[in-house]
Amino acid sequence: MLKKCFFVKSFGCSANRSDTEIMIGLLEEAGYSLTNLEEADYVLVNTCGVKQPTEDRVISTLRQFSSLNKKLIIAGCLPRINLNRIVKTIPNFSATLDPRSIHLIVEVFKRIEEGHDKLLIFSDEPAIKPSLPKHLLNPVIGIIQIAEGCSMKCTYCCTRFARGSTYCYPNDVIFNEAKNLIRKGCKEVWITSQDNSVYYFKGVKLPELIKKICKIEGEFFLRIGMMNPANVKKILKDLIESYFDSKVYKFLHLPLQSASMRILELMKRGYSPKDVIEIINSFSSSLSSLTLSTDVIVGFPTETDEDFEDTVKFIQEIKPDIVNVSKFGVRPKTEASKLKQLSCDTIEKRCKELTQIIKEISYQKNLKWINWAGRCLISEKGKKDFSWIARNFAYKPIVLKNNQNLLGRFVDVEILDAKSNYLIGQII
Repeated sequence: MLKKCFFVKSFGCSANRSDTEIMIGLLEEAGYSLTNLEEADYVLVNTCGVKQPTEDRVISTLRQFSSLNKKLIIAGCLPRINLNRIVKTIPNFSATLDPRSIHLIVEVFKRIEEGHDKLLIFSDEPAIKPSLPKHLLNPVIGIIQIAEGCSMKCTYCCTRFARGSTYCYPNDVIFNEAKNLIRKGCKEVWITSQDNSVYYFKGVKLPELIKKICKIEGEFFLRIGMMNPANVKKILKDLIESYFDSKVYKFLHLPLQSASMRILELMKRGYSPKDVIEIINSFSSSLSSLTLSTDVIVGFPTETDEDFEDTVKFIQEIKPDIVNVSKFGVRPKTEASKLKQLSCDTIEKRCKELTQIIKEISYQKNLKWINWAGRCLISEKGKKDFSWIARNFAYKPIVLKNNQNLLGRFVDVEILDAKSNYLIGQII
């Protein structure tokens, strides 16, 4: 007889993390207990397959877990993206379920208890995720998915195959979940999806949703997740206005991917480098401080030296605080997988060059924060003992040393030093 104990391993983005929290919450509500790997009868892995290296890490982990005498449940994006690989390499899994089926996790566990095996659970429409119970992995941070899926047709991306077309959740359900999380003690609320800027439900767009959440009583910060430039253009004025609220982190995640118009057209991104500049300039001229995060894909098929140089010059011009650099990798069923690929050596060389430039830009941007002082939220434990990660109004990560338990506290901080990817401060 199986005990009701399960272990969870999660990969991927903030939406995946939210899915994991929901599945844990549903299982706990049904009487199952979260435990360590050794004591668990069930192993639940929430997978990611957006990049080949990530998929490879996931498969390696699944192989390790499949060698144990436990019931293996494979959730997340990979079952939709590359089910064949799972079936071929992980012969003894008990079930797979896609992101739109996480509300069925308890039913899946019960069917496994009844002796069912190799279950394939896929759904066309998701449940209303913000209304489902959740187990917070960090009691200070509450993640709310405002939409599921993506309706863009980017030629390199397989996320839409995993999560389907855009499905927006009701704004009143999102608002109630935000209130619930803040009442539970969350001091940082993330609103997330595959593209926040596309949110629309019965006349309510993203800016109105942000303003409504900011009216909730309590001291908290709101982090707005990734938004595609093609859709930001349509709501730009109202979006900037929503950022004026002191509860909104002055943090803008605007993926570039390439600054070559030719490559952007091959990617089917739907915007130009000029559009990105206009958005950044509009935000920068309206807000005194802004942390700009962007994404770049290096080595997209047919990318020439000139195309790559366009991206380098663009990054040097906009000077983002954060750049997530990805080496292009073929993903199943995408249009870009049929194009002629660049050599690994070329991609590696360009990646190293761009990464070094980005590191210096980030460092120079962070130096400007030295001697700044202000109120910050301590939202995470640091990697070292007695260290904490605080965030200021611009979502800058600040490492603090203190032997007290400071998680979830607002403190006054002074910045003493800077590294390329974080600041060093002290409580004052």
